[in-house]
Parts: sequence; C-alpha cells; structure tokens
Amino acid sequence: MLALGFSSGLPFLLVFGTLSFRLREAGIERSTIGYLSWVGLAYGFKWAWSPLVDRLPLPLLTRALGRRRSWLLLAQAAVASGLLGLAWSNPVHGLHALVGWALLTAFASATQDIALDAFRIESAPTREQPVLAACYQVGYRLAMLWAGAGVLVLAAWAEVPRLAGAPHVYQNAAWRTAYSVMAASMAVGVLTVLLSPEPARVALAPARNLKQWLLEALIAPFVEFFHRYRWQALIVLALIAVYRISDIVMGIMANTFYVDMHYTKEEVAAVTKFYGVAMTLIGGLVGGSLALRLGVRRVMMLGAGLAVCSSLLFAWLAGHGHDLHALIAVVSADNLASGIATAAFVGYLSSMTNVRYSATQYALFSSLMLLLPKAIAGFSGDYVDAFGYVTFFISTAALGVPVLLLVWLAGRIQQVKP
Repeated sequence: MLALGFSSGLPFLLVFGTLSFRLREAGIERSTIGYLSWVGLAYGFKWAWSPLVDRLPLPLLTRALGRRRSWLLLAQAAVASGLLGLAWSNPVHGLHALVGWALLTAFASATQDIALDAFRIESAPTREQPVLAACYQVGYRLAMLWAGAGVLVLAAWAEVPRLAGAPHVYQNAAWRTAYSVMAASMAVGVLTVLLSPEPARVALAPARNLKQWLLEALIAPFVEFFHRYRWQALIVLALIAVYRISDIVMGIMANTFYVDMHYTKEEVAAVTKFYGVAMTLIGGLVGGSLALRLGVRRVMMLGAGLAVCSSLLFAWLAGHGHDLHALIAVVSADNLASGIATAAFVGYLSSMTNVRYSATQYALFSSLMLLLPKAIAGFSGDYVDAFGYVTFFISTAALGVPVLLLVWLAGRIQQVKP
C-alpha cells in the first residue's frame, strides 16, 4: 500500500498544483489556469464508470492478473502515457494538446484510484483498514513530495543558466525533462502491481442478462447505501461534498500565488513541498492517533476548524508580502491541518463502504468530495483578478464555516453497519 499510494499520488499534483505553477510561469492568465482546473472534474465523476472497474473483466489482463490488478495496470500505463504527453507539450504554442494530455492523465489517475481503493478495502478485514490507509497516505504524500518539490527541483536543474540581471524566460525543455522523469516514476506502481497478490474475490451472483448486470453494477451500490441510512444519507453526502471545500478551492490558486509573490522554484520546492509534506505526514499521524482516542467525528470537527484558520493565514500572508519565514510558518500550519483532517476523513469514508460494492461506493464518496469544490475552483482565477488574493483567501475560509454544522449533524447519526 505504501508503493501503491505513491503511484496514486504522483499524477495528482502534476495535473493541478505543479501544472498551475508551470502555466503561470509560461505567462498563462490566472483565469485560464482556473478554468483548466476543471480537468479535475474527472475525479469528481469517477463514480460514473466505477461500476465498470468493479465488475467488467479486461480481455487477457483479468485472466492473467485478476480483476483489481488488471485495472490497476491498465490505468498506470495510461497515466504514464499522459505524463509523457504533458512533457512534450508547450503551453506557449497552444494549450489544446496540453489540455488533452491533462484530461487523459486525470481520467486514468481517477480510474487507478477506483481500482486501488477497492484493492485496499478487499485486501484486509475492517480492523486492519486503518493500517492500510495510513501506509497508503504516507506513500501518497511521498509521491506529492516527488511530484511537487522533485519536479520543481528537476525543472530548475535542467534550465539553461541565464546572465546575471537578465529577466526570467520560460524554458519548456526544462519542464519536458522534469515531466519525463515523473512518467518514468510510475514504474513503482507497475512493479508493485505485478508483484502483489490479487485480493480474495468477493463472491458475486452471476448476472442472467445485461439488464440484471446493469442493475447489480450501477444501481445496487447506491440503493444499498440509501437503504442503510435512508433520509440521513443526505446529511452524510452533503458533509462529504463540502468537507474539503476550503482546501481544494484555495489550492487551485496557491501556486499562482507563489509565482505572483516572486518566490523561486527552489523556495517553493523547499517550503511548500518538503516542509509542507513533512507537516502533512505529522498531521496524519496526529489525526490518526487522536481519532483512536477521541473518535473520528471529533477529529473531523477539529480538521474543519483548522482548515478555516489556515485560509485566514494565507490571507495574512498575501497582505504581508514576500517573506520566506512567514511562508514556512503558514505552509507548515496549513499542511498540519490538512493531515489531521485527511486522516479522519479517510477513516470516515471507509466506514461508510460496503465491501460488496467497495469500488463503486468509495468512488462515489471520494468523487463527491471533489465535485463541488472543483466546480467552484474553476472561477478562482477570475475572482482573484477581480478582488485580489487577500479577499480570495478570506472567502475560502468562509466556505468552510458551514462544514462545522454538517460535521455536528453527521455526528448525531447512528452508525449503520453494512
């Protein structure tokens, strides 16, 4: 799970945060970068094809590797291809090809997540899921370190040196080198899939015809969830839909903010990636430990409150100006809060899943988590252009306030066992 978490986390930043930095450096407008974040809606709609990943066998591959590993391998190959396409695209000469490769990468990455979540849930009993989730999160964060700090360092290293005092010029060849190395890094996941055992298959009643297959694959997972929670399912789904809204909306403009505040690639890599990822890992450990002692919902409440505070810290930094030490403090606090919230939230989502429909139901939950925030985030560039960064960050903090009420309401729902 550590290695597969790495494979899952690698493409995420490369089509969002890191790509935003690259595009802004190439002179692309903030509004355009905001709209391009809608590529991430592939993650928000992955529930739509998750039943296929859950049940559809792949020719030759499924017979050789099994249901979960075959889909994982196919998705990883597609991610690597998409990253190579991004490597050889030049945003200065046109965005159409780059957007196409970004869509392929996001779609393949979302498919990998569907299969991987099911692989994790089916590989161990419920009591061992927190251990697998923790290993997955560590691997995921290490990948974000590599895809965040690593790619910036590689791009800076590959740049042609410029004369002292000369203006900075966008060098696409340096980004080509960095993204090619990222594509090669998907080999970690490929090798892990080939060397890992297929989890024990959950017995499924064979479908007599196409209609029954569609009912079992597409309808039954959703009916089962609503049957368990009835009208209270709406509260659960509303909480899932907005729990990470502050972080996600703010994150789209974070890298353009760093460029506009004149932080260098090396500074962003060192502070927002090394310090940030380290604090996220610490936050994950703290969040997991607190969840064992206090319960998942109490820690979710803490994480939601901290997300509001971290957005306000970015608003302060925007008014404070370029200050490396202030950046370290703000990013450390933000990532510590994110780690605490994520640890509790992953446990919450896993507890809602029925193992009979693990891929489809978890894909529904994790998709819903991204759908509304990503849709809103597409307008973040226009909002910054109109009102500035300070107002933008204050607004993202305000988005997180209703989450506190939903966490409280969800805490009053009696847990129903699948």
